[in-house]
Amino acid sequence: MKKRNGKELTTEEINYFIEEYSKGNIPDYQVSALMMAIYFQKMNKRETADLTKAMANSGVTIDLSDIEGVKVDKHSTGGVGDTTTLVLGPIVAATGVPVAKMSGRGLGHTGGTIDKLESFKGFSVEMSREQFVKNVNEKKIAIGGQTADLAPADKKLYALRDVTATVDNISLIASSIMSKKIAAGADAIVLDVKTGSGAFMKKEEDSFELAKEMVDIGNNVGRNTVAIVTDMDQPLGFAVGNALEVKEAIDTLKGEGPEDLTELCLTLGSHMLVLAEPTKTIEEARNMLEDVINSGKGLDKLKELIEAQGGDPSYVDDPSLLPKASIVQPVLATKEGYVKSIKADDIGKAALVLGAGRETKESEIDLSVGIVLHKKIGDYVKEGEAIATIHANSEKKQKEAENIVLKAYNIVTEEVKKNKLIKGIITKDRIERF
Repeated sequence: MKKRNGKELTTEEINYFIEEYSKGNIPDYQVSALMMAIYFQKMNKRETADLTKAMANSGVTIDLSDIEGVKVDKHSTGGVGDTTTLVLGPIVAATGVPVAKMSGRGLGHTGGTIDKLESFKGFSVEMSREQFVKNVNEKKIAIGGQTADLAPADKKLYALRDVTATVDNISLIASSIMSKKIAAGADAIVLDVKTGSGAFMKKEEDSFELAKEMVDIGNNVGRNTVAIVTDMDQPLGFAVGNALEVKEAIDTLKGEGPEDLTELCLTLGSHMLVLAEPTKTIEEARNMLEDVINSGKGLDKLKELIEAQGGDPSYVDDPSLLPKASIVQPVLATKEGYVKSIKADDIGKAALVLGAGRETKESEIDLSVGIVLHKKIGDYVKEGEAIATIHANSEKKQKEAENIVLKAYNIVTEEVKKNKLIKGIITKDRIERF
């Protein structure tokens, strides 16, 4: 009633609600009503920070104090073809900054970071906390699986918001993301907030608002937090699918990857380095990361990570060992012109049809399938030229995916400007738009 009437909830009220709801003492129907009241009446910055802390404290909080140095974590709000962690983790770790990453499995068009890494035979995220800490101290990088007891109140609340039309409220989204990051124990956090057709937030204004909210929460709870708003009006890089994205990550670490994926990793990585303080300036940080790629140290670090977690590192030297699909078929353009737009979420749907993602938690992922794009926004296409290639294990699914991909491309006669990848940077002191 208090929230319905537009009043502010106290810290004690928020803590009580999260604690009792987690224990099952408050029924779903009352919490549904509260979520709807929050949806319409909003929460202020203090309420949002309190909700985040309460959710972070609803389960285990990971103590990473045994790891030497400033632990920086990166979080992306999702997207299509988001291979970032596979490149970013190794290049940052190769500069000596510890990367202690908790990653999830994907529920959606492709697998999560863990699913992708399982393209390496034998790779596992199952390890004790002691082993995780030891790997980060010795190798500077470890990727663990998110445990069920990390911010359990968030999982319960999110499932309820999902079925009561209360997902897209800035305070609720921001507290959901940040509660997991805070519980995961990092000292500083760099957020990659996507905007556009393949993102959670379709409008740029909303993405900036969400980014600002998360930066404020992070800094309010004592974690130095920076957000970068980035374009997701088309898939990132060229590959969408698990093993295909792993191959693209290997190419990027060799300095031969797509321009946008490389640029995004260098931008996010530079901010991670500045927060971890091996350098004070973005320019210096960027030079360090470029050196890591050019010298091959980033690629070596990926091999170290895979080997340390039971995987076969020879796949890095010979990507042809990665899982491969039996059908490889080009998608040919039906008209000539410039690519005006690519519906990123539809490319994601095509990957899901092929089996690259999960429709339900129980779905099995096919690591070998997916789509490789050949044309992006602003590119010129001739009729009959391949705009993409589909990797499939079923002719029926390949045909279905091909139709989706063709419809996702909008080709026009007049020339089109390429999209700006980095839209802006939000720190605790300023919002910079590009």
